[in-house]
Amino acid sequence: MVDWIRARRSIRSYTSDPVPDDKITLLLEAAMAAPSASNRQPWEFVVVRDASLRSSLGSVHPWASMAASAPLVIVVCGRPETSRHWVEDCSAATENLLLAATSLGLGALWVAIYPDDERQAATRRLLNIPDDVQVLCMVPIGLPKESRPPHTKYDLAKVHYDTF
Repeated sequence: MVDWIRARRSIRSYTSDPVPDDKITLLLEAAMAAPSASNRQPWEFVVVRDASLRSSLGSVHPWASMAASAPLVIVVCGRPETSRHWVEDCSAATENLLLAATSLGLGALWVAIYPDDERQAATRRLLNIPDDVQVLCMVPIGLPKESRPPHTKYDLAKVHYDTF
């Protein structure tokens, strides 16, 4: 098994060191390498480095306070008019982003925004996201302050062969 897949953990505490531009580019390249229904690629990404915006994003969701202390937050958005599978496509992009962060020695966390209308509206207002763009999630990212051991959630009871 690929060790960095097992090493991917939800990290909520980061150092104040900035994430270098070249790593941000690699994260976004990984996200956009995700599979996409009919190759429609309905995703859009807002890269947030501004401290006051990150602090405000931390108040959009009751479990997003770590966004304020993360040196980087990437907000993953989708265009429903581009693809009716925007949620699946943007979720695949987010998982690629999370795995890439781990492989680069960064910590990250998926904070769901969609389908909560209030959280989407607040995020749209903060980041000037157009109304026709949905906000799937935000991903706070940084050098991890915490260390969590690799793990697996493999459960044989959830595996079915040939029929359920």
